[in-house]
Amino acid sequence: MRVLVTGANGYLGSAVCSALLAADHDVIGLVRRGRNNIPAHLPLRVADILDRVALTEALTDIDAVCHLAGLTRARDSHAEPLRYFEANTVGTLNLLRAMASAEVRRLVFASTGSIYGTPDHGPVTEETPDAPPHPYAASKHAAEAAITAQAATGELSATILRLFNIVGGAPTDDTGILPRLLAVAAGELPRLPINGDGSTVRDYLHIRDAADAFPAALRVDPGIYLRYNISRGIGVSINDLVAATSRVTGLPIPVEHRDAAAESQRLIGDSARAARELGWTASSSSGIDAILREAWTARFPERRMDSTD
Repeated sequence: MRVLVTGANGYLGSAVCSALLAADHDVIGLVRRGRNNIPAHLPLRVADILDRVALTEALTDIDAVCHLAGLTRARDSHAEPLRYFEANTVGTLNLLRAMASAEVRRLVFASTGSIYGTPDHGPVTEETPDAPPHPYAASKHAAEAAITAQAATGELSATILRLFNIVGGAPTDDTGILPRLLAVAAGELPRLPINGDGSTVRDYLHIRDAADAFPAALRVDPGIYLRYNISRGIGVSINDLVAATSRVTGLPIPVEHRDAAAESQRLIGDSARAARELGWTASSSSGIDAILREAWTARFPERRMDSTD
């Protein structure tokens, strides 16, 4: 299948391109500019998702689209909500119109498990009510609604993947929790700032597992519309992450507690539907210690591992 990956230069986008290539798809990366993280041999097309004309041209001879382009930092979305709705919602609307014009009828959309908000039980399933807690989640939720409505016309077959907290690999910036933890362990940062008491629990998923969900989604004909949680199903608190980083590196992790943020205390996904219908499950070897060990070794290969656990 000839697949266009929007946001191919991004942290997840580059991993999805690699996963699709490994699954023998003909992959083309869509970027706004340049080649940063994409494999050197991967063909590129250049277009901004806010430019519908350029998008339509980029969709020539394409069979399916994996749509990952957009903004992803939940905290930043509080300060710039309109920017997030423009990139994530309007950008998706532009893509849907361009796909209709180019007669491309297959879409896999990278959404977010944060749409579930603050559930009163867990793990959350695809039937858990939606309650987007911030503009980022709301903008993705609105994009999902547009995709669902377009699929209902019969002009689109869509699979929505609600991804939980992606970690590991080679992040393109140092704003994620794991890069910051490793920077503290290495002495590059004095301490890790923590909102609240560190008891907030999240479901951390290795980037390779997240990327593998995209070729899995393309193997299944969605008919009109399908949605899946893509998660490991195991809760890890911030305090757990701090302890694991110290255990793996053999180094202390100083922390600084700040005021608690308005966020879900516990968010864990149930991916049983993805296992049953897509044949996708998270790797048994992608636990948080293994992820930290891999990331530490990749970032600081000269440093000796003081723990083998």
